[in-house]
Amino acid sequence: MATTSPLIMRIMALSINTAKRAGCIIRDVMQQGDLGIVDKGKNDPQTEADRSAQRSIIASLTKQFPRIKIIGEEGCSDLNVCADWLVEEPDQDFLQQACPSKWRDAEDEDFVIWVDPLDGTAEYTQGFVEHVTVLIGIAVKDSAVGGIIHQPYYKQPSGELGRTIWGLKGLGTGGFTSKAAPEGQFIITTTRSHSNALHQQALDAFSATEILKVGGAGFKVLQLLEGKAHAYVFATPGCKKWDTCAPEAVLEALGGTLTDINGTHYSYHADVEHVNRTGVLASLGQNHTQLVEKIPADVRQAVSAKATKTN
Repeated sequence: MATTSPLIMRIMALSINTAKRAGCIIRDVMQQGDLGIVDKGKNDPQTEADRSAQRSIIASLTKQFPRIKIIGEEGCSDLNVCADWLVEEPDQDFLQQACPSKWRDAEDEDFVIWVDPLDGTAEYTQGFVEHVTVLIGIAVKDSAVGGIIHQPYYKQPSGELGRTIWGLKGLGTGGFTSKAAPEGQFIITTTRSHSNALHQQALDAFSATEILKVGGAGFKVLQLLEGKAHAYVFATPGCKKWDTCAPEAVLEALGGTLTDINGTHYSYHADVEHVNRTGVLASLGQNHTQLVEKIPADVRQAVSAKATKTN
């Protein structure tokens, strides 16, 4: 690896290729037929693909960056992996990019890497594989700064499976072509499986022309990046920091915004609570503050009160 490159560029470059390897593992597990499902809770399954993909990602990143804190959705992992799962080569094309000056001097202790090895596990087990993403989020001093979103089942024009999107604040995005959402409409993307009365009240307040119910935070943010939706609304707890760190970084590298439903950015430092208790609101090409204000005050207050009570 080009050790002369700034640390953040080396982390991003290795994460790109590591996410791709995780995507191959996810497809391999599906092809073998035994998903090895374990129920972690209501609507929260875990499969062999989750476990194996995380082992590959964390082992690869830990070997290259042993002093950096890495937090994975599936908890502690056995990092003694086979050589075939260990990624050592960074994405050389990414290393050719110029590092934004703001991150050039960031050191090991400034970073936390948040890993969701298989975002959209429920959809994976139900056959909605296009919703599945691998998420690697890179935080610097509390803030989501860099992100990788890999789609294992994205079908390229050549027929090859897999697409890897990256974003770094101050540099931009790569791996896809962004599109603007349709004018004269307001399309919302939201959860398939974690709705409640408060969440529905928030959705109703937007009078959306269409609501797309899809799985996975990564796939929802892709709806914004690809111009299929104007906003992502999730007015309830349910997702975690590993769900939102990478999507937030990629979306904001493109000029969008991802916050909680009160318009506040989440913190991503090593000791932060993992649950995003005050929901998610994301947008691209919109006045984000106005979207926050559209969510009824009593909904925002009720969600915030639940978060405070839980803490």
